[in-house]
Amino acid sequence: QVHLVESGGGLVQAGGSLRLSCAAYGRTFSSYAMGWFRQAPGKEREFVAALSRSGGNTDYTDSVKGRFTVSRDNAKNTLYLQMNGLKPEDTAVYYCAAKETVYLTRTSVNTYDYGYWGQGTQVTVSA
Repeated sequence: QVHLVESGGGLVQAGGSLRLSCAAYGRTFSSYAMGWFRQAPGKEREFVAALSRSGGNTDYTDSVKGRFTVSRDNAKNTLYLQMNGLKPEDTAVYYCAAKETVYLTRTSVNTYDYGYWGQGTQVTVSA
């Protein structure tokens, strides 16, 4: 079992940057493929980015490609999401999620594949 805690959210102007962190506690962090999701008011939770156990394979939703970068530091048990060029439509609560897997290079874009979730961190982008 793993416990996830997000941080780094806040209020930023359009065009600005934020870096979200997700600290993992419990079982070996490197055993998990990781993902970032977000949920805006009145909308369903949606996929943002995913990263394999090895860190060598990534996946992004189209709307963030070229602006967001997902990474991990297995020695620090931490997942990151670097967000540049933020837009008002990026405003949402951002969640990190963990999927236990034996595969080193696979990623997943599906919420139902992830068994562990953090509490979320609010990102607000003003116009």
